[in-house]
Amino acid sequence: MSAPSVSLHEAHVAVEPVSAAGHSPVTTLFLEGELSRDGLAEVGETLFRLVHRGCRKVVVDLSDVGHLDYRGMKPLLQRAALLRAAGGDIKLCGASPYVAAILRVAGAWQELELYPTRASALAAFRPGWA
Repeated sequence: MSAPSVSLHEAHVAVEPVSAAGHSPVTTLFLEGELSRDGLAEVGETLFRLVHRGCRKVVVDLSDVGHLDYRGMKPLLQRAALLRAAGGDIKLCGASPYVAAILRVAGAWQELELYPTRASALAAFRPGWA
């Protein structure tokens, strides 16, 4: 099954639902490229649409992101709050040390959980499942 995708100005988002028996699905957004403020706003809109389609657990994979504009973190933080208010959560994974430093400077480090790999982010949603 091919994952649906949404093209952004400077990045590509692929949405891949993952579930295991007895667990609600986790949706992974694979981002790539350089994310401008507008690009991050579009990621925020994608997250908004996912929440309204019933997605409550989201992993944002930053493995292929080379740079992000710290000024565009507000939409991502707002969507994290929306997911939490709906009983879900968002977890980030795969950030390079450079991207992780940008997240820290932007203040997102305290608001969003960052995991080294997608598997560890998925496991955080499902203790005992890897």
